[in-house]
Amino acid sequence: MPVATWLPAGIGPVNTRGSGGAAAGAYGVGMNDVGPHGLMIVPANEASWDELAAIFGTRGDTSRCFCQRFKMSPGESWRSVGPEELSFRLRQQTDCGHPRSMTTSGLVAYLDGEPVGWCAVEPRSAYPRMLRNNRVPWEGRDEDKADDTVWAVTCFVTRTGFRKRGITRALARAAVAFARERGARALEGYPMTTKQVILGELHVGTEATFAAAGFREVSRPTIRRVVMRVDF
Repeated sequence: MPVATWLPAGIGPVNTRGSGGAAAGAYGVGMNDVGPHGLMIVPANEASWDELAAIFGTRGDTSRCFCQRFKMSPGESWRSVGPEELSFRLRQQTDCGHPRSMTTSGLVAYLDGEPVGWCAVEPRSAYPRMLRNNRVPWEGRDEDKADDTVWAVTCFVTRTGFRKRGITRALARAAVAFARERGARALEGYPMTTKQVILGELHVGTEATFAAAGFREVSRPTIRRVVMRVDF
């Protein structure tokens, strides 16, 4: 049975799509809630790889990284690994095209049937590069880095041509419901502060995006980054 879209309670169903797209039972987002009409969000394993690849595109940082920034091993870089291998890794992590799978690494958003957005959300311990000696999110905190009941949102991608429509905020809200349903005891994000945004780092989201989804600030490890969290 396909998994329903993970969105806040009280949002009504939308029409289902054909095979290879969003699952039957998906839920839309009202304009007065967290996104535009016709938006629905599903676990990434319910999307096809072609749909996810369309979101990452063929130009810019997203087409070189494929959401592997926090996944790569010591000494690896975009250039040393290459986009073909990085895209293969993302495909394996999401388990795209397998709607019955019990594991995935994120969410995919559709607007009127078009794949338009991605959000990386899974246990914090699944990001080996983040677990190493980074200031974000660890400075000033006494956290068990191996605790896989704490989940993290590490990346948002909105497809070119669909930005500034509330898709990122909808994905942040959906990530909260998704992590809770999958057994997380808390969900964290590590966004940019609104006054210190650097375009190359916008993939982590903004402070306002997480605040709108119910996250609260727990620390500010750098001038540009804040740790925000929801405890379930």
